Amino acid sequence: MQNNDWSRREFLVSIPGMVAGMAALAHGETKASGQGVLAVKWSSGTELPHLKVPVNATDCHHHIYDPARFPYDPKAMLKPGAATVADYRMLQKRLGTTRNVIVQPSTYAVDNRCLVDSLKQFGKSARGVAVVNTSVTDAELKELNAAGVRGIRFNLAQGGGTTWEMIDPLVKRIMPMGWHIQIQADGLEILAHKEILNRVPCQVVFDHLGHVPEPDGVKSPVFGMISEMLHKGKGWVKLSGYYYETKVGPPTYADSVAVASGYVKEAPERLVWGSDWCHPLQKDNEKPDDALLLDLLATVAPSAATRKLILVTNPAKLYAF
Repeated sequence: MQNNDWSRREFLVSIPGMVAGMAALAHGETKASGQGVLAVKWSSGTELPHLKVPVNATDCHHHIYDPARFPYDPKAMLKPGAATVADYRMLQKRLGTTRNVIVQPSTYAVDNRCLVDSLKQFGKSARGVAVVNTSVTDAELKELNAAGVRGIRFNLAQGGGTTWEMIDPLVKRIMPMGWHIQIQADGLEILAHKEILNRVPCQVVFDHLGHVPEPDGVKSPVFGMISEMLHKGKGWVKLSGYYYETKVGPPTYADSVAVASGYVKEAPERLVWGSDWCHPLQKDNEKPDDALLLDLLATVAPSAATRKLILVTNPAKLYAF
C-alpha cells in the first residue's frame, strides 16, 4: 500500500511541472526531458530540465571554489569541496545556459584571485561580483573591472570581510565604474537597514529572493520594502536559493515559488535568475536538483516572453553583457 500511495503522491507533485512543460511547448519552447541524463558535481538528479532556455540564457548566481590553486581564507566559516570551472561547465551543459555570473563566496573573503582566474577561463560569456573592503585600492578596482567584475557583494550573513558600515564609503569608490552592490543578508536585517539601501546612489541587488521570511511570504514587510525598491528602479532581485527560507521544501518549494511569483507580478523587468551552484550551504547529501530549480521558473513566470526577460534581457542590462 505504501508504494502505491507514494506513486500517487509523486504523480500529483509532478502535475505542475507537466502543466508548465505544456505551457512552454505552447510558447514555442521544447522539452529536453527524456533526451538524456547528465550527472553534475554538487547537484542531485541527472535528468535534463523540461524547460529549454532561450539563447544567451544567463545563470546570474553561482560560485567557484578551487582550493588546490587558491587556498581558502584561514578564518572562513564555510569550506566546501572543490567546485571548479570545469565542474560548472557540466552544469551549463545540463541546463543549457551559456552566460554566467560568478559570485565571490565568503570562503575567499576579499581575496578575489580565484574569481579573476575563473573569469579569464570563461571569457566574454562571464561576469563577476567581487568582495572588497575599504582597504581596496583604485588600481585593484580597475583591474577587477577589466576582468569582468560589475559589482561588489556584501555578505552580511556568513561573514566574509564586509559590514553594513562599509557600504557608503565603498559605493563612492565604485560609482565611477557603474557597478552595483549585492546584498546577502537575513530579510529582517535588510528591512532594518532600508534607509541606507534606499540612500545609496547605485543599484542594489538582493540575493536569494531577498530572504523574505516564511511563512509570511509576500505579506512580509521585507517583500514590501524590496518591491518598492524594484518599482523605483533602484533594486533587483535574484530568483535563486528557493531552499533557504522554505517551510515546504522540495520538490515544489511552493512557499518560495509564491514569493518569486510575487516579484514577477510586481516588476519582472527587475529580476534575474540564478542556480546558486554549488549550493555551499546545503549538506553534501542534500544538494538540490538544479534541473528542477530551473523548471520552477516555468511556474514562476508562465510567459515565455517574461522568462526571456529574466534570463537574457535583464542580465544583459545589469551585467553589461
